[in-house]
Amino acid sequence: MTADYRIAILGAGFAGLCMGLRLKAQGETSFVILEKAHEVGGAWRENTYPGCGCDIPSHLYSYSFEPNPDWPEVYSAQPDILAYIKSVAEKHGLYSHLRFNSEVTGASWDEAAGSWRISTADGGSVTAEAFVTAWGQLNRPKLPPIEGRDDFAGPSFHSARWDSSVDLAGKRVAVVGNGASAIQFVPEVAKLAGQLTLFQRSPNWIVPRMSRPYTPEEKARFRAEPAAMQAVRDEIFEMAEARLVAKRAGTLPVEEVPIPLAHLHAQVADPDLRAKLTPDYEVGCKRVLISNDFYPALTRPNVELVVEAIACMTPEGVVDATGRLHEADVVIYATGFETKSFVGDTAITGLSGASLGAAWAQGPEAYLGITVAGFPNLFLLYGPNTNLGHNSIIYMIEAQVEYVLQALAQGVPVAVKAEAMVAYNARLQDDLAVTPWAGNCTSWYKTPEGKILNNWPGTARAYAEAVARFDAGAYEVVKLPEPAE
Repeated sequence: MTADYRIAILGAGFAGLCMGLRLKAQGETSFVILEKAHEVGGAWRENTYPGCGCDIPSHLYSYSFEPNPDWPEVYSAQPDILAYIKSVAEKHGLYSHLRFNSEVTGASWDEAAGSWRISTADGGSVTAEAFVTAWGQLNRPKLPPIEGRDDFAGPSFHSARWDSSVDLAGKRVAVVGNGASAIQFVPEVAKLAGQLTLFQRSPNWIVPRMSRPYTPEEKARFRAEPAAMQAVRDEIFEMAEARLVAKRAGTLPVEEVPIPLAHLHAQVADPDLRAKLTPDYEVGCKRVLISNDFYPALTRPNVELVVEAIACMTPEGVVDATGRLHEADVVIYATGFETKSFVGDTAITGLSGASLGAAWAQGPEAYLGITVAGFPNLFLLYGPNTNLGHNSIIYMIEAQVEYVLQALAQGVPVAVKAEAMVAYNARLQDDLAVTPWAGNCTSWYKTPEGKILNNWPGTARAYAEAVARFDAGAYEVVKLPEPAE
């Protein structure tokens, strides 16, 4: 039986669209992009909280083959990034390949047909010779298991599901969590709230956000001289790569961290508050955050930082470990995402009915972060150990897409050999053991046991080199059924 499409892609964020764009550039038209929501954009469609923006400069946080001379500033805000994503999809005619409101609930390799059968939440299904997942690592909001959480009487929501219908003006707002999202929206909410109480589990290293608007003259030059725009991108890339090279676990003790410490001391005069905001782990163990207005927000008279653990919640608010009740009208959770499963609730089965969830019971692993033994023609974008803590994930995604294109060019179903995947991941974990992420902190990069599931251990360039050539020797061809006579 002939499959409906040659390639099915899960997700219409940066990665899924990149796959579609590169397929179209090669003249491939037999593909579909299955998207659970009503529009493209992925994380940049879902995160609409005040102050939402990117911590990678705009000229690098965009497709290399689709530069944008009109970025409004060095670091762009969520609306500008989403507008860019939409414009690229429209320009290249991807909307005709998109199937919206089609959440993928499962996919199984049909050995008799030699193709993937993909199920969607509306009861439908499609078949495809290859299945490319671009489900992302930061799209399943995580709520903390706080006793009595559901007892709180007022509105509550996760930052990634921002409820703009809730009026925060003059309200007592409790913010649980102080990570990458919180440092962006807390300064904005603090301007509105009557009282903002921020519950911090552990402080972050924060450096200045060196952003500024691009002038009309700069934009005009970028339009007239693409080489000038490329030079800016290249400079940003090299600076990011250089930052990682200097970092290794245990080499940057707290007293030897001049920039973030100077930033903290310059913006927070109160020694007690400053002490609460000083991390006790090396720089890079968690992602270094960038902000110019988070620290000043915490010095406002209507803002309180609470470092005691949360004991429980009541209808009236949040109770800390000392027994103190912090009354609140609204609770906002900035508690991150479920990042360890990758597959979420999607049921994926491969050869002989093997479950991807079961194969990943001890933590997700893949060869080069892209392929998994026992799952023919299944390709992961932004898969295990392909996240970065220093550079643009768009660069990584583009490298992965080119590798997948080479795999598809083989013209037959391929599956990575189990021994190749095992050997690769053994080397990978050895390399990760001397990175900043192996340090003495708790982060979303690793399991409680210390296994790092999300991050790549080296430079972005080193990853691109590792996936530059499809290494056919690491794969086996999956036999297709004999055609009926």
